[in-house]
Amino acid sequence: MIPLIPRVPHGGPGTQPFTGLDFSVNANPYGPSPRLIQAVRDADHAHYPDPTYGWVRERLAAWHGLSPAEVTPAVGASELLHRLARLYLGGGGSLLSLHAPFGELARAAALLGAPITTVPEVPDLLPAGTRLVYVGYPHNPTGLAPTPETLLTLAGRCHEVGALLIVDEAYAPFVALPAPPRHPALLRLLSPGKAHGLVGARPAYALAAPDVIAALDNLAPAWHVPAGTAGVLTALPHAARFLAETLPRVAAHAAALADDLRPLGRVEHHRTPFLTLRVGDAHALSAQLLAAGVRVRDCASYGHPDCIRVSARLPGENRVLVRELHSRLAVGGRHG
Repeated sequence: MIPLIPRVPHGGPGTQPFTGLDFSVNANPYGPSPRLIQAVRDADHAHYPDPTYGWVRERLAAWHGLSPAEVTPAVGASELLHRLARLYLGGGGSLLSLHAPFGELARAAALLGAPITTVPEVPDLLPAGTRLVYVGYPHNPTGLAPTPETLLTLAGRCHEVGALLIVDEAYAPFVALPAPPRHPALLRLLSPGKAHGLVGARPAYALAAPDVIAALDNLAPAWHVPAGTAGVLTALPHAARFLAETLPRVAAHAAALADDLRPLGRVEHHRTPFLTLRVGDAHALSAQLLAAGVRVRDCASYGHPDCIRVSARLPGENRVLVRELHSRLAVGGRHG
């Protein structure tokens, strides 16, 4: 029997309605992208989509210079990660993650009883039994990212032992990272809703070798991507203007927020829209902020119970966060 595994913590809405300022979600505060919202509205919601999503694959493949057989669409990166876990960890394999893995991948591994090893840097040798390797590009919440050369080396090590390297590019658009190198043992995981401020539509897709894509498709039910989400994916190549106009502003807001918070504790910020602040008892502080109408992300699930993660919003909203944190941390040092 499959074990009952608690849901992993995420930013965003909780079980109770929240109408305050939410700094726990890493999404473009200038969103949603008007072009992609129009794509949702224009989608054919009255009929079943093509279950093969051929037009989505063709559009994304042409955009990335690949064949349609190297592309698969999905509803959120989480759904793809659960399918990848079933493919590679169901037979007793293990997961290796560079820094803490994304919570949904960790939960997918736990559902299968697969061991998880977290390492602070790329190992020279992969542990015996490794079938999946996860890398955030950049990583959430540290903001660190390996170089393309390091990714290529790691993909080669995965290929040698029959493992697959997952490169999670959820936040790559915010920091303009170069595209990962092509390799038969490397899968690119893209969830553009964050950069476009459209996380509710859950657009996602993977780029990988045809055999990996075919295996992923085999695990997907028919019509697993709604028409609106498929429309968003096909419109992505025409939505670059929104990113060009807004992402530099987001970067500037995040840098200013990091500067404002450094007097309060150790800040880790590497050009991403989010940063971490060491506060002491993060759980207690998060609860106090929530009561004041400000939501932040407690980093305990990432292995850092003394840190919170915040994602930059608009300047006036960021000033509210800075004020609330200063009132609790500026006198007396660490919270708790």
